[in-house]
Amino acid sequence: MKKKKRITRGINKINEFLEMPAEVVSNTPKISILGFGEMLIENYKNIIEYESLYIKVNTHIGVINVNGFNLNLIQMNQDDMKITGKIDSIEFENYEEEMEEK
Repeated sequence: MKKKKRITRGINKINEFLEMPAEVVSNTPKISILGFGEMLIENYKNIIEYESLYIKVNTHIGVINVNGFNLNLIQMNQDDMKITGKIDSIEFENYEEEMEEK
């Protein structure tokens, strides 16, 4: 366990030195929002639910809930997805917080 932590710390120091963005070197999702009608989610795992009123997206650190009207997945590949429609709210369910509560 200690060896894994040392390796992780070493990798983090290298990434800081090279000034690499966190979303590039980890599985941390990146969310970009353009107004109320367009959203790009990068570094996602899969789609849990997809309806015109809500989309639930699974990531490596938790679930992203997008709520709105006429929501559509207009572009999707292994790395990112583009959601359009009237976006009313975005909610996050963090896996790390759930683990700490148990």
